[in-house]
Amino acid sequence: MAFQKAVKGTALIGGGAIATVFGLSQFSQYRNKHGTFVQVQAAEAVTVPIKNHFPTREQQILALQTTGEFDVLVIGGGATGCGCALDAVTRGLKTALLERDDFSSGTSSRSTKLIHGGVRYLQKAIMKLDFEQYKMVKEALEERANLLEIAPHLSAPLPIMLPVYKWWQLPYYWFGIKLYDLVAGSQCLKSSYVLSKSRALELFPMLRKDELVGAIVYYDGQHNDARMNLAIALTAARYGAATANYTEVLRLLKTTEAASGKERVCGVRCRDVLTGQEFDVKAKCVINATGPFTDSVRKMDDQEVPNICQPSAGVHIVMPGYYSPDNMGLLDPATSDGRVIFFLPWEKMTIAGTTDSPTDVTSHPIPTEEDINFILNEVRNYLSVDVEVRRGDVLAAWSGIRPLVTDPNSKDTQSISRNHVVTISDSGLVTIAGGKWTTYRAMAQDTIDAAVQAHDLKAGSSKTIGLQLQGAEDWSPTLYIRLVQDYGLESEVAQHLASTYGDKAYEVAKIAQVTGKRWPIVGKRLVSEFPYIEAEVVYGVKEYARTAVDMISRRTRLAFLNVQAAEEALPRIVDIMGKELNWSEQKKKEELEAAKKFLYYEMGYKVKSDQLTDSSEISLLPSDIERYKKRFHMFDKDKKGFITILDVQRVLESISVQIAENTLHEILNEVDLNKNGQVELNEFLQLMSAIQKGHVSGSRLAVLMKTAEENLRQRGVIPVDRSGGGL
Repeated sequence: MAFQKAVKGTALIGGGAIATVFGLSQFSQYRNKHGTFVQVQAAEAVTVPIKNHFPTREQQILALQTTGEFDVLVIGGGATGCGCALDAVTRGLKTALLERDDFSSGTSSRSTKLIHGGVRYLQKAIMKLDFEQYKMVKEALEERANLLEIAPHLSAPLPIMLPVYKWWQLPYYWFGIKLYDLVAGSQCLKSSYVLSKSRALELFPMLRKDELVGAIVYYDGQHNDARMNLAIALTAARYGAATANYTEVLRLLKTTEAASGKERVCGVRCRDVLTGQEFDVKAKCVINATGPFTDSVRKMDDQEVPNICQPSAGVHIVMPGYYSPDNMGLLDPATSDGRVIFFLPWEKMTIAGTTDSPTDVTSHPIPTEEDINFILNEVRNYLSVDVEVRRGDVLAAWSGIRPLVTDPNSKDTQSISRNHVVTISDSGLVTIAGGKWTTYRAMAQDTIDAAVQAHDLKAGSSKTIGLQLQGAEDWSPTLYIRLVQDYGLESEVAQHLASTYGDKAYEVAKIAQVTGKRWPIVGKRLVSEFPYIEAEVVYGVKEYARTAVDMISRRTRLAFLNVQAAEEALPRIVDIMGKELNWSEQKKKEELEAAKKFLYYEMGYKVKSDQLTDSSEISLLPSDIERYKKRFHMFDKDKKGFITILDVQRVLESISVQIAENTLHEILNEVDLNKNGQVELNEFLQLMSAIQKGHVSGSRLAVLMKTAEENLRQRGVIPVDRSGGGL
């Protein structure tokens, strides 16, 4: 009864306000329906031929070296830079793009994976009567609809629950979410709705029950950000853009105009990072789309120019999938420090984030223990007491740097809007800064419009609304069934390939190796618990992957899902890439070390290691210490004070269990803190203490030793696969 009264009250409170915007929403719906018609026309208006396949990287480098002058040269291979290249090339402009690292290696691969208008920005727009914020939300919602349409294999609508714990908040949040629907107009993905307490717990059983009043569910989009970025880059390449990753801009080239005597940017001096070769690329217009590095490129043009970007770090963590329902996200609208936290299912795992704090610009941002614990504490506030939120369940963690546009009157980054700005310097350098992932296409359109006008380029209007990206053309939700039937792939692997490569999944399936098993017929997995297969490494090289880091983080998403699984897959990935790229043994060793360093610092492995160190405190009850000592001495028969692989093998042989020696090396190495090839008693007690605290989970050695103790009596089988535990 109380719930029904609250809903009725909500309707009364919000009814008048909604009536005032009804006329606006009707006009908005008409305009959006008209816009859909325009989308079809715009996509069909592209007169530039598209190639069936994109050129090799070597062909792209040659095109950069031999083309006399490009119309547009874009610096930066993130979402916005690749969007600029696609917009320019589909207008018929001769286009080049240079990225000093890999496509999407920076902020564009480290997002919350949402395609959204921004509920919190709409709230700010209403509370502060800020029309600019409103326009940004409106634009983002239009771009959200377009992005879901042009890459349906990489994106999908996602329901997000906003739990309510105070009665007065129900009408407040309901009104705000309904306005979000209204601003979207006919492009609203699905209408939001109110849930009773019982229904909310049915859909999200992990939710905290105490004082829960009900919940509101609304819809936004979700995508695979790095793969989406790559799809934009590959589409631009197929339309004829000379796009090259690992090509660093060293300086801007300038010429002096005879008539005015002014210096004008006319190209760049760049270096192929992989070969060391330097060369010039000339262009009528150079565009700076380097995200957090915007100001460094602007200072290549003018050392005295003031900074326009204020970088902000956002940390995310990944936890096992059982922390959230398969198809329902969660929004914490007001954290303990006023920020917003999302808790979302993604790739069968759970993403939680993000933080928002000022930072220095770096190519290698590192997640901090402080940020990870902040997110975990906020998650604990919303999950049931029955769900133990453990630090050890963090499978991966990363930090991304948002390139926010500086507001001179702002003292902190949290109040800065993500509106984008396009500036043109006196020498003609075009800079696009700010914005957000969802609006990359609109940002690119504005940038190329400005470039065309400023440099008098011969080009028509943008053609990218409704323009399908790589893999979308012949994709369908049932494509994976054909992959299973025609190639003999596992259903999970087939679904993964279809949702990652779209209609190009057939090309991956064709090169998949025969397993030699009855089923699956083809498709050898890189690691057992993830659907990534070896053929994807071969195909990834065709997609311009040139390092092991490219493969584990952006062609596959292993590093973002489970750093231990990524490390386990690395040797095989390096072997396959070595064959494809003719790497020497020394090069393979360097790649392996570089990838491990990436996992250690940038993907949260370091903060995992810090949970179990030589100085870790042992806080166990005396009875627990005695119990664990007895377990340890089952393996340390000689009372040496440590155990080795030989000790473990001897116990396993006594119970007729065989485990490969390299697997045993991995298991002991996880606990061997001083890396001396043996696990000492103190190290084992530190491990068990950390497990009890929840700082470490999924230790294979702990599981193996406990199970061995039981099997000495029962003679069972010892499992050694990684559990759901993590960092």
